[in-house]
Amino acid sequence: QVQMVESGGGFVQAGESLKLSCTTSGLEFDNYAMTWFRRRPEKEREGVAAIYTGSGITYYADSVKGRFTISQDNAKNTVYLQMNSLKPEDTALYYCAAGGIGLSRRTYKNWGQGTQVTVSS
Repeated sequence: QVQMVESGGGFVQAGESLKLSCTTSGLEFDNYAMTWFRRRPEKEREGVAAIYTGSGITYYADSVKGRFTISQDNAKNTVYLQMNSLKPEDTALYYCAAGGIGLSRRTYKNWGQGTQVTVSS
């Protein structure tokens, strides 16, 4: 059974940084696309950053490009999201997902429970 656990969320002020982690089990890690999604207040769940674990190719939403970086540690079966220059509009519940295509949420079947990020002005 696939299990995905997010951690690293917290409460920060605008301009500060956080690093999220997604640790997985039950996956053949190198053969899956791993993606961070988020759900902001009054918004649908949206793709933030994706990485193809076999190739290392990454994709980012325009709203976070230049501020967020996705990376992986295959030895630990873990994917990270480094978030710099955080803005209040980044406040959301952040989810890790596996097995889909890029940032397209309807293609993903495996999801974690999420970790909360709150950014104050």
